[in-house]
Amino acid sequence: MSYTSSAIDLALPKTYAPAKAAAKVAPKRGFFARMMDAMMAARMRQAEREIALYLDHTGGKFTDDAEREIERRFLGASSRW
Repeated sequence: MSYTSSAIDLALPKTYAPAKAAAKVAPKRGFFARMMDAMMAARMRQAEREIALYLDHTGGKFTDDAEREIERRFLGASSRW
């Protein structure tokens, strides 16, 4: 006795490949979604610039102390946003 997961598996051989209808196109993102993406990307670039400037002013080494200060500045409760 053999087992099939559905009647389609039983009726159609494994070599059967249905013709692809139309190429599925991902829906276009809306205006506000694209605006939010752009704002998040701009904020990320600004944060990376500020981290680079901080590391440049403190000797260019990413030490434990520098990591703690960066976390304090960017993850602190007093956010500029």
